[in-house]
Amino acid sequence: MFDFKKVLGAGLAVLALGATPVLAQDKVTYGTDWLPQAEHGGFYQAVADGTYAKYGLDVTIVPGGPQAANRALLIAGKIDFYMGGVLSSLDSVKEGIPMVTVAALFQKDPQVLMTHPDAGYETFADLAKAEKIIMGKDLLVTKFEWMKKNFEGFKDEQYVPYTFNPAPFIADPKSVQQGYITSEPYAVEKEGGFVPKLFLFADEGYNAYSTTIETSQKLVDEKPDLVQRFVDASIIGWYNYLYGDNAAANALIKKDNPEMTDEQIAFSIAKMKEYGILVSGDAETKGIGCMTEERYGDFFNKLAGIGLYEASLDWKKAINTSFTCKSVGIELVK
Repeated sequence: MFDFKKVLGAGLAVLALGATPVLAQDKVTYGTDWLPQAEHGGFYQAVADGTYAKYGLDVTIVPGGPQAANRALLIAGKIDFYMGGVLSSLDSVKEGIPMVTVAALFQKDPQVLMTHPDAGYETFADLAKAEKIIMGKDLLVTKFEWMKKNFEGFKDEQYVPYTFNPAPFIADPKSVQQGYITSEPYAVEKEGGFVPKLFLFADEGYNAYSTTIETSQKLVDEKPDLVQRFVDASIIGWYNYLYGDNAAANALIKKDNPEMTDEQIAFSIAKMKEYGILVSGDAETKGIGCMTEERYGDFFNKLAGIGLYEASLDWKKAINTSFTCKSVGIELVK
């Protein structure tokens, strides 16, 4: 006799055995270094398109800004990863803080010097002729010292403090001003009505990595798989942001930073691609995020050469290169 209940029970048992368990995702926080913008797009992309989720991660992006202290939160263990740079990682070594950089998303530092297009400056060395070089104190003690050491004619008397207002530069046709290649040139075009000439430090030999992923040595030691998953998913997020549909990511950026515009975002993405900010050098063959000891050490020697760090500093403690240069996501370039 047909036993409906027995057959139904057996079927439910098979379904139960074949069901895929729902795994809890690792909660992760990533602190950026400034207000949300296209320069953070890959991370927002990985949230928006589910890449982090595919890698078993529930990621919260903690925006930076004038009042933020995300590096301090990393050191205090309040966030898991931080958008750092070479100086922050070397400072950690100098201060005996066990933090380490595990990826470098930007192969090129996006900082530039800008001039008026008809100012007569054809090469970076020509900028030594300028009476005014408008820059912030952070550039004064790093890039300007490097400029004085590697090019003739640059002198302290040229320095004019940067107030994050392009008006003085726009008004003086012979002046030079610092900028982020994705930001200040756009403001000058909008407010000054001209396209400034750009001199990218990275193309002149100042080969710093930028927009890095920093974390604690403790997390690397105890959860290397989590670190690897976050690095890989972030890299894929960047490929998809640059070469795929980034509308959802941009919506998240504008939600977290209501002053951001579509025009500014489009300008920034175009400049990042045009100048190879993410995809150039080692990243062309080994993938976005690639970081090598050879290049990091070379740049450290430049910083030591201008007296910013003691040459004896054990800079290798600042980085762990085992998580990148694996060509992750490279097939997504279009």
